[in-house]
Amino acid sequence: MNIFIAGGTTGIGYSLAKHYLSKGYWVGICGRNPAKVSGNNFEKLQIFQTDVCDLSSISLALQQFLADKNGLNIFINCAGSYAEDVAGNISYEEAEEMLQTNILGIVNCFEAARKIMKYQKNGSIAVIASVSGILEYENSSLYTKTKRSVIQIADAYHRALRPFGISVTTIAPGYVDTEKLRALNQNDLSKKPFLVNEETATIIISEAIENKRKLVIFPTKMRWMMKSLSLLPSSLLNIIMFRKAKWMKND
Repeated sequence: MNIFIAGGTTGIGYSLAKHYLSKGYWVGICGRNPAKVSGNNFEKLQIFQTDVCDLSSISLALQQFLADKNGLNIFINCAGSYAEDVAGNISYEEAEEMLQTNILGIVNCFEAARKIMKYQKNGSIAVIASVSGILEYENSSLYTKTKRSVIQIADAYHRALRPFGISVTTIAPGYVDTEKLRALNQNDLSKKPFLVNEETATIIISEAIENKRKLVIFPTKMRWMMKSLSLLPSSLLNIIMFRKAKWMKND
């Protein structure tokens, strides 16, 4: 099998890459800084420098990866950008980065993958959203709104590509214990409920793709908590989520 992972040089993306490599598959990963992968000791791993915000860049990396291979079996987009703007202010550049990476980048990855898979009439595309995107309320953060957009965009592609044998899986994880999450929280994850490790997340995601699930929310306790919160009036949900954001920033 041939698997390509955008945003695959760190975190969940790189963990998925190692998972598929352990099965003997060919894996291509890309990111803005390939140097984040310290030493490539995997014979079947290829690393590319790309920016998901640039469709030509991601398309070229895919073409180079598949040049000597027979088709693309799985494409996973793990690329994403985060900044907290509910309990604090963010810069224009941070807002632009989230919009570009989390929305334009998602569309670019779908387009690059589907253009290859349409000739095969098979293949699986997966995107990493966020459990925060499950909730809809007026004062949600920009990050939450972009991840809600990811879920909606993936749903549209699922509808469009299903008749042509291409499956689309949306992953909406809760908190996953990655280096990035620790860096964002000064290595203190005590306020991150239902935390799961990378290995557990990798197994859940890979199984969801294999089984061609449409939407997977994990862990289970987080899924039920989100469903419970979604039943609340928007005004009350706004208050609860704002206080949660302030609490997490220790304000």
